[in-house]
Amino acid sequence: MQTPNFDQLLEATCHFGHLKRKWNPAMAPYIFMERNGIHIIDLYKTSAKLEEAANALKNIAKSGKRILFVATKKQAKDVTRERAMSVDMPYVIERWPGGMLTNFSTIRKAVKKMDTIDKMETDGTMDNMSKREKLQLSRQRAKLEKNLGSIKNLNRLPSALFVIDVLKEHIAVAEANRLGIPVFGIVDTNSDPSNVDFVIPANDDASKSIDIILATVCEAIKEGLEERKVEQIDNKDAEAEAEEVKEAPSKRRRIHRPAASAGEAPKAEEAPKAEE
Repeated sequence: MQTPNFDQLLEATCHFGHLKRKWNPAMAPYIFMERNGIHIIDLYKTSAKLEEAANALKNIAKSGKRILFVATKKQAKDVTRERAMSVDMPYVIERWPGGMLTNFSTIRKAVKKMDTIDKMETDGTMDNMSKREKLQLSRQRAKLEKNLGSIKNLNRLPSALFVIDVLKEHIAVAEANRLGIPVFGIVDTNSDPSNVDFVIPANDDASKSIDIILATVCEAIKEGLEERKVEQIDNKDAEAEAEEVKEAPSKRRRIHRPAASAGEAPKAEEAPKAEE
């Protein structure tokens, strides 16, 4: 994993904050200066915090846990979907369903409803329904797919949340805080970093800025997943080797002599001939 350098972050416009009048004083440690009424983010701190967050996410992925990406703002939707799918992680890019974490069992029921409708289509149950009933089920399925299709493989609560624009996604952050789920987030100068465990100070409005940060953390996640696969293979090989050693019979040297036939006296060993 290679963290973007200062110039790369600068080119991606990660340094642009919000207007001074919109700032959150809690972001003061991450602000480098003010220019033309706009706060400029300290990119050296951005780089350091990004590396810290990426390493933590790598360890989470390596342990086999799931990370939920949340980005419902327009300029972040497509890039978040693409990056999350590249590492096979769940994501939310439509409206955040209230209680998704704190009332997770209800969300799982809605996801199972999709599976039920799919099963009805395949086993022929829908063939016996009227056109109106089919249309209602199809619309319901489409709505569920749009809002929850990206988390249908999330069978349990995620182990971490990666949020783009923690101010906009404050409900998701609050739910994660309540459940003790660590929050990773791109935090702009108008946001409160106190509720975020791993703060990445950066511009959360530009798609270039969002992409370069997501690319870095997803690369770290990918490395963690690959290391997990290698460890699993090594463990399987070690277990197989131990099993072979356990089952292998002890090898003992045995001297096999031909058995004497019935009624035949065993032959006496010939005495060595005396030298003439």
